[in-house]
Order: sequence, then C-alpha cells, then structure tokens
Amino acid sequence: MYPSVLACLPFFLSAVASGQGSEVKLHAKLGETGDSILVFRNREGDPILTQVAKPEFRPFLHPIKAPDGQGQLTEFSPGHHRHQTGIYWGLTRVNGRDFFHHPEEGYWRRADLKIITAETDHESNAVEWQTTYEMLAEDGSPLMLETQTWTMTADENQYELTLNWRGQAKTKVQVGRYDYGGLFIRMPWKPGIQGEVLNSARQSNEMAEGQRAVWLDVGMQLEGRDDLAHIAIFDHPDNKGFPQPWRVDGQLGVGPVRARLGDWQIQQGETETIQHRLVIYTGQCDDKELTKRWSDFSGQIIPPPR
Repeated sequence: MYPSVLACLPFFLSAVASGQGSEVKLHAKLGETGDSILVFRNREGDPILTQVAKPEFRPFLHPIKAPDGQGQLTEFSPGHHRHQTGIYWGLTRVNGRDFFHHPEEGYWRRADLKIITAETDHESNAVEWQTTYEMLAEDGSPLMLETQTWTMTADENQYELTLNWRGQAKTKVQVGRYDYGGLFIRMPWKPGIQGEVLNSARQSNEMAEGQRAVWLDVGMQLEGRDDLAHIAIFDHPDNKGFPQPWRVDGQLGVGPVRARLGDWQIQQGETETIQHRLVIYTGQCDDKELTKRWSDFSGQIIPPPR
C-alpha cells in the first residue's frame, strides 16, 4: 500500500530543511477574476502558489510549485478522492454536515478574500492573506464563520506557510468524532510512486496512521524528479487535543485529526483558534532538523529521537 523510499531515515543529512538558503522577495496579488490570490517569487515567471477562493466553493491551495521549480506538490480532485482539493480545511461532521467530502455550493459561501501584506520588504519578510467563508446549514443559514489567515516566507530552498484557522460559531456547533477531518494535504499520488510518511516519533507509513505526534512529513517523488518533494506539517501546543492524532490514507493523503479523540464543541458566539505550520522542501528528510524547527514554531522542546 505504501511504496517506501529511504529518504527519511534519520542518518541521512538534510539538504534543504534547515532553511539556510538566501531569502527571496515574495509578491502576492489578486487573480484576474478576483477569485484567487497568486504568490510570485522575485516577480518572475508563473506563481509559486495559488490560493483559490471561489464564491461558493471551499478555499484551497493549488497548485504549489516545488521550490526548485521541478514539479507540482498538490493535486486537485484526483480520481481516487474526487472531493480532495490540494491543501484545504474540511471538517467531516459539523452538526451532522460533512464539509470534508462536500467542497461545493450549498456548503460554503465566501464572505471575504483579502491580501494583508502584499510584498516582502525591509519591514516584512512575509506575505499574508486571508479567506473568510460561511459554512452553511442545510437551510442555507451559517453554522460557522471560518477564517483562514496564511503567512508565507521563502528562501531558495523552501517555503514556510503558517496557518491561523478561526471558527466562530453562529449557533452551538458540535464536530462529531471521525477518523479524519481538518487540515488535509493531497499530493499527486499514483500507483507505484515512491513516497513515505514519517512522524516525530519515527513511525512511518501505515504505522503513523492514527498515531499522535507533534509533526508529520509526507514526501513523494514527483514526475521529473530523482528525489522527493516534501510537505511537513507541525501541530501547536495551544491546539486542543495536542499532540493530535494523524490521518495517513492509502494514497499518502495526510492531516491532523482532533475529532479522532472524540466530539468537540464551540458554543454559540465563541471562536476556536487552531494553528499549524507547513514546511515545503525537496531532497532528503532530517527528522532531528524538523523537530528543531517545530520547537522554533511551538516554543517547546521535546527530546530528540534516539
């Protein structure tokens, strides 16, 4: 089920995950139709990342170009999971409504899309943008107002994306227990592809399914590459349920799943805040370096793997 590659074994040295490349300038702008935000590196060529935000379809990141330009790290609506849309947020049971398998009209209604910081300069080393959507009840009324604020930095070797997710309950909200739902990553898997998942406890592939960990890394050999492209996802100590269990499906789709621990609620008028960070890079995976970077993000230290 999980073709394995020796790219994440701990005795390998990381070529890229240390973030030691020189900084580059980023520029974010609205797409021509006003339904997307495009992020460019050094104002050159095609965008390296696209935030899609249509009026009646859930927001998602796709495509994301590999930092070295060789390959695309996300996939939209693959044949094996038509409902999956690159990098996205989809809770599976919200007052009985399924926002994970339903990205379409009748479930989502855009309230706002805006760029907060359009360009990196001497005052800011990041670009930042925000999407706000109503998550709809069956009668069209809003169950929750969902706001995603993304902050992006980059150098020559990697991108770093920090997500602040806020869910404001318009009525009492219960997220039902389920094996997946929340932040989810869909890379372009296909049968026979070389790929591997590794978590902070050094559990890999199917052994990482359902396990709690402070970070998880998924790597895949994209077309035209002789190494792997990676997306590492960090959990944060302020998130309830930390460290959260992780979904790892048979096609290497991954994401943290608070609902795996049981039902959770947001009272009417209250707001739940959840934080994650993604590190996108290519080459070999160094789990000790990822743990160090997780510590920088979280402000906590965990013992290094032995």
